[in-house]
Amino acid sequence: MVRLFLAEHYPVLIIVVSLFSAFTILIAGWVNKKTCLPISLATISVQLLMAIFILRQVMSSGAVHYWLGGWAPPWGIEYVIDAFNAYVLVIVLFICLITAIYSKRSIEKEQPHKIVPFYVIFQLLVTGLCGITVTGDIFNLYVFLEIASLAAYALIAAAGGRALKASYNYVIMGSIGACFYLLGVGFLYAVTGSLNMADLSHLLPPLYGNKVVQAAFVFFVVGLSIKMALFPLHIWQPDAYTYAPSAVTVIIAAAMSKVSIYAFIRVFFSVFTTDFIRMYVPIAIVISWIAAVAIIVGSLIAIMQTNLKRMLAYSSVSQVGYIVLGVGLYSTQWGLHGALIHILNHAITKGCLFLAAGAIIYRSGLWNIRDFEGLGKKMPYTCAAFTLAALSMIGVPPSVGFVTKLCLLLASLEAVEYGFVAVILASTLLNLVYFWRVIDRMYFVRKEGEEETEHEIEKEEAPVSMLVPTLILGALCIIAGILWLAGAKTALLPIVDQAVNALLGTGVVAVP
Repeated sequence: MVRLFLAEHYPVLIIVVSLFSAFTILIAGWVNKKTCLPISLATISVQLLMAIFILRQVMSSGAVHYWLGGWAPPWGIEYVIDAFNAYVLVIVLFICLITAIYSKRSIEKEQPHKIVPFYVIFQLLVTGLCGITVTGDIFNLYVFLEIASLAAYALIAAAGGRALKASYNYVIMGSIGACFYLLGVGFLYAVTGSLNMADLSHLLPPLYGNKVVQAAFVFFVVGLSIKMALFPLHIWQPDAYTYAPSAVTVIIAAAMSKVSIYAFIRVFFSVFTTDFIRMYVPIAIVISWIAAVAIIVGSLIAIMQTNLKRMLAYSSVSQVGYIVLGVGLYSTQWGLHGALIHILNHAITKGCLFLAAGAIIYRSGLWNIRDFEGLGKKMPYTCAAFTLAALSMIGVPPSVGFVTKLCLLLASLEAVEYGFVAVILASTLLNLVYFWRVIDRMYFVRKEGEEETEHEIEKEEAPVSMLVPTLILGALCIIAGILWLAGAKTALLPIVDQAVNALLGTGVVAVP
């Protein structure tokens, strides 16, 4: 009976448990800082289990609606979880759990005197990410967006030095993005008197010709594009990813960016709907070409980098472009499938790459790719995980990255947009160039004077708490791809099918 009662409240408990955990970590940390990580791990584990339960419920019974305080929308705040945000919620919490495990040794070395505040703010960041994902209220989404953003600013700045400037730039750009988003909220409220997303989707169609509504759409797109670092509004991102503590880079790149993309897609389809997009035909094609430029430019700049984390940061600019390209090709059979699959692909592959980069920095202190000679022998498991993730980013079958690119290629061909086909193929070659530089230095380039005898090379592998999460994500890059390619025999494809249908409402396109 108690279990059933709690299950009904899982949508709000996912947030409340995390919020109270942050205060618990603060109080317990004063007594013994060693309690911070176990409390955070236990909390995120419980949240992940609740998210999995919600996903199963959504898949079997449809969307979950939860009214805070029993107040019915649009007067009250409503949490709505359909297949799309249930899918994203599981991915985000899984990445948060992996990052928490990884952070133990990383934070002890990088910020030994800030362990308690780190885990307090880390848990607040998790709270914000979950809130953004589950809320069905457009203003409540803004509140959680700011909670997550403020936590991210603090976590980046905690590293000191150049991270202070990176955090400051992020604060400026993030605040501009938040202001744009809030202006969009205000404009919609002014013309509809509602903040509930479902309510707005019904009130807006007669007002699609209204200039205020059209301006609101522009504000939303620009504001959320800044948050998710879509080219050319990505200028805060490279420094933030490069100079933040390793664990912080992982959660921002692999989890927070996915939630920002989720918010972009949610507003794009669940508030304005496909009818609005079809009314203004250039919207989808303009967004698609911006994404195409992001894919190429991000890859080209990544090739020029010598700092590993900075190279991966510009690679992320390119990868966000893939997701947005899929969004722009929503009217095809495969466009949104490619976008949603790439949310998973980018989370696990980029998470693995940054975990491996952090492990290399932790063990050897190396940032510059030119100094990676022989690293494959010294850190064989870390470098193997990095290589698997790199192959997924390139799109080598049967990795999950291959599935993403295959879907986007099919969508581009169906839309008769051969320019996008060329962009995807060109970006694959560019990905190969900048990842091969790293793999080549790791495995095939030896330091001058180094002996050929393998047994003389001393192995300096990362600590187990850092290595295991890295290997898990590295393995998932291949396992997830195989599961996707298995199609109907797995639960993954039906989840994405339902997520696409949830976004498109009445089913604008057929599900493959």
